[in-house]
Amino acid sequence: MSQTLDHQAANDASLVRPVPRILPAAGIAAGPLFLAAGLAQGLTRDRFDFTRNALSQLSLGSLGWIQVTVFLLTGLLVISGAIAIRRTLGDAPGGTWAPRLLGVFGASFLLAGVFRADPGAGFPAGAPEDRGASLSAHGTAHMLSGTVGYLALCAAFLVLARHFATRGQRGWALACRVVPVGVLAGFAGSSLTVLAFTAGAALGLLWLTAVSARLLVPAPSPQR
Repeated sequence: MSQTLDHQAANDASLVRPVPRILPAAGIAAGPLFLAAGLAQGLTRDRFDFTRNALSQLSLGSLGWIQVTVFLLTGLLVISGAIAIRRTLGDAPGGTWAPRLLGVFGASFLLAGVFRADPGAGFPAGAPEDRGASLSAHGTAHMLSGTVGYLALCAAFLVLARHFATRGQRGWALACRVVPVGVLAGFAGSSLTVLAFTAGAALGLLWLTAVSARLLVPAPSPQR
C-alpha cells in the first residue's frame, strides 16, 4: 500500500509546475491577517462590540478604509494561495476543483470590500441600535458575496478531503469533512448571536491556513 501511494505521489509530482515562494506564503497568511486585523480594529474602534457587531461593519465610519483594504488584500492573498495549490497538486485528486472553489472564496472578499455592510447594532456612531429590518442594495451584495464565498470554501474542504483520503491521511480527510459543519453551524447560529457567525467564519479561515500549510510547505527531509 505504501509503495502504491509513493508511486502515485511520484506520478503526481511529475505533473506539478514550479510554484513561486510568495504564492504559498500568501495563501497561508490570508486567514491570520484578516482575523488579526479585525481583532485589532474591534478592540480600538469606538462603539464596536464583538457581541453585537460583525467584523464586516468595520468597513464603515471614518476609519472604514482600513477594513476595506483588509478585505481586498485578503482576497488577493486567498487567490494567490489557490494558484499555488493548483500548481502544487497538478492533476492529483482535488487539484482542479479545490483551487477553483478557493478562487471563488477569494473573489468574495474582493466583492465584500467593494460592497460594504450596512450599519446597525450601534456601529458606527449614530447607527440605529437594532440590526435593521431590511438590507440596502450594497448590504445585500455584501451578504450574498460572503454567503457564496463561504459555501465555496466549505465545498473546497470537501474536495480536499478526497485528496487527503487517497493519500491515506485520514485525520486530515476527516477534519476537512467536519470543519464545514462547524462553519455552517456558526452561520446558522448568527440569528442568535453575532459571535456564532464570527466563530464560524474564523474556523473556516484558520482551517484554510492549516490546509494550505499542509499542502504547500514541503515536509522536512528525514535525517540520516
